[in-house]
Amino acid sequence: MINIGVDLGGTTIKMALINEEGKMIDKWVIATNTIDNGKHIASEISKSILKKIRQFGLETSSVHGVGVGAPGFINLDTGFIYQAVNIGWKDYPFKAELEQLLGLPVIVDNDANMAALGEMWLGAGQGTRNLICVTLGTGVGAGIICDGKILHGVSGMAGEIGHITVIPRDGAACNCGKTGCLETVSSATGIRRMALDALDYIDSESILRTMFETKGDITAEDVFDCAERQDPLSSTVTEKAAYYLGYALGALAVTVNPEKIVIGGGVSHAGDALVKPLKKYFRHFSLPKIADSCSIDLAKLGNDAGVFGAAWLCMQK
Repeated sequence: MINIGVDLGGTTIKMALINEEGKMIDKWVIATNTIDNGKHIASEISKSILKKIRQFGLETSSVHGVGVGAPGFINLDTGFIYQAVNIGWKDYPFKAELEQLLGLPVIVDNDANMAALGEMWLGAGQGTRNLICVTLGTGVGAGIICDGKILHGVSGMAGEIGHITVIPRDGAACNCGKTGCLETVSSATGIRRMALDALDYIDSESILRTMFETKGDITAEDVFDCAERQDPLSSTVTEKAAYYLGYALGALAVTVNPEKIVIGGGVSHAGDALVKPLKKYFRHFSLPKIADSCSIDLAKLGNDAGVFGAAWLCMQK
């Protein structure tokens, strides 16, 4: 049987045909059409999937179903999307519409949860049943797996760790409406903001300042690159981002006692520049017995984690 994994993002939609052993038969990408508040997305996904099924000469009876990792606030029982800001959806019966168009069963879950399942099945978390998979990108999200099952919470909002308050006073404003969220200091946008603030307040010369003056802007990747080159300003920003992430993950680990924490997303490309100080602060804020039984590793599946997780969930359900 074939399972179809779909990772629905604000810019692109990644899709893959995956068998029950986890072999990826094919993968492809289409643009996310957000025109008219995303009302064409379901039909474009279905057309693309049906075309691929025909291309490989598959019968729909040989397709187990379609798993979709989607952003936003989701009713996990019905696949109803209450809101997905980056796409334009509001009160949208996504699962029902996609099932009608495809004639196949569809299961929908949060995109961060799907990435966590993918890493548990075939990635850095393979063989573990208690796992936290953190995605560090424009924002900060997480999928939390306890005893092999995604932790959803009463309203499906479990894992929104980017909105843990880590700076109780005078923190930066977050898109969620609060201030001082983890996302404001440990995401790619947060790291860039902290670096730009430092450039405003610190007059000393640095590699990062020279880079900023040359390019007219900087990214989180620039900050990590300069930190690797022993730039003091960049190293301070990197250490600060790792400190707050270690604080949040230490508190979370005390709560759920994971076997492994997997770090993914664009910021994870910093590698040891982030992971080394993160491990130090995680141990500081966790309990010794919990820290001793929990390893922190970089994600292995990259951009494919979501489609693998969606296919796995499709098989299980």
